[in-house]
Amino acid sequence: MNYSQTQPHNFAVLVHTCDRYQFLYPGFHYFFTQNWDFNTCCNYYFATEELAVDLPNFNNIQSGKGEWADRLRYLLQNVIKEQYIIYFQEDMWLTHPVSSSFFNQLFDLINQQQWKQLKLTSSDVYRTESTSNFIEGFNIAKIDNIASGFLMSHQVTIWDKDYLIAQLYKGEHPWRNERKGTKRLKKLNPDIYQVDYFAENGHLPINDNHPEAKQSEYFTISGNSMLQDNVLPYIEKLKQAGPEQQKYANELLNHYQNQLTHDGQPKPRKEDIFKKIKKLFKGG
Repeated sequence: MNYSQTQPHNFAVLVHTCDRYQFLYPGFHYFFTQNWDFNTCCNYYFATEELAVDLPNFNNIQSGKGEWADRLRYLLQNVIKEQYIIYFQEDMWLTHPVSSSFFNQLFDLINQQQWKQLKLTSSDVYRTESTSNFIEGFNIAKIDNIASGFLMSHQVTIWDKDYLIAQLYKGEHPWRNERKGTKRLKKLNPDIYQVDYFAENGHLPINDNHPEAKQSEYFTISGNSMLQDNVLPYIEKLKQAGPEQQKYANELLNHYQNQLTHDGQPKPRKEDIFKKIKKLFKGG
């Protein structure tokens, strides 16, 4: 089935970040622009807290300081005008080309069906049911909410803006939002859809797609505020690029080898339970 794009500015890519992770911005931007097809009919936002950054193809917007859910809700309510957003985070670095044709057809289908949430990645936590909708060989599947986990997740997803705002409870940090938000969605039991478009961290497709379906891919290169092993192939690619990218590759490698946090600090030492109790009684 073929679809024609009718509302080209109804969608936006939102890269949601925090200022402490500024070190990751150049890498995200480099690999995004290397792989994304900007013929995709949408606008592009790179959301920091207070930091002003200049990234070609992106409109830098600021949320101000605050907890994760509060910052995101502010942006959706007060800054972003589009009805739908494609949610990214700054540690999700693309590796394979993205098809503008796929996304433009998908946008038109979402406009027609008025879907509220469509997950763009594969995961073993989802159980899906096939539908009659195919785009470039990918089946647009429906999630079995009862049998699936993490109905609320921060992997790459297309969200109806008002629907997402309703999932953002005041003061929730990301992990609580995923945990509590999933419980809330289990009770609501809304229609949630999923397509195997992005292989996240090399994950295999979970749906009955056609042989011509050609996945894009990204890896999450950060964990516990530090670079993880997934960053190493990106470092090698940057070393083969221009002088600016080679310099950045060396900085990434230094952070990775010395276990530095993204803001350049040594890895935090874990305190044992007795030290925590001692500090508590001392008022520390």
